[in-house]
Amino acid sequence: MSPPRCLLWLPPPAVAALVAGLMWLSIGWLPGLTAFWPRWLAWLPLLAGIMLMVLAAWALYRAETTLLPFAPERTRRLVTTGVFARSRNPIYLGDALWLLAWALWLQSWPALLGPVLFVAYMNRVQISAEERALALRFGPAYADYCTRVRRWL
Repeated sequence: MSPPRCLLWLPPPAVAALVAGLMWLSIGWLPGLTAFWPRWLAWLPLLAGIMLMVLAAWALYRAETTLLPFAPERTRRLVTTGVFARSRNPIYLGDALWLLAWALWLQSWPALLGPVLFVAYMNRVQISAEERALALRFGPAYADYCTRVRRWL
């Protein structure tokens, strides 16, 4: 069963922003579940996420293909090198790392569910639609890529 088309109109950065907002609200809803790890730890996933996203965007730009997540049918080339040789979704992985950084910054145990919710939503809605479109567009080459490279890590 495919996700409703209207859900694909919600850009992944907007999904990440909504999840980040829910993570922030969780502090008020569940104030007794505060964690006490050092806030500087948040910089590690934040910087890793930024690096992944920049490298992925650069690879897509160099391949002269689209960055638009709502239009996977506009993809002109299957990019399988660079960060795409390690993850089929490095930009979404970068978003998830940003959310992990936010949870670490918030020092909240419930906020750690944010990246998990983001990944679950992206798998179910966005990535499944993209994978169908890419499989139709690139056929066996995409199927081979999927067997060699994991969806996230």
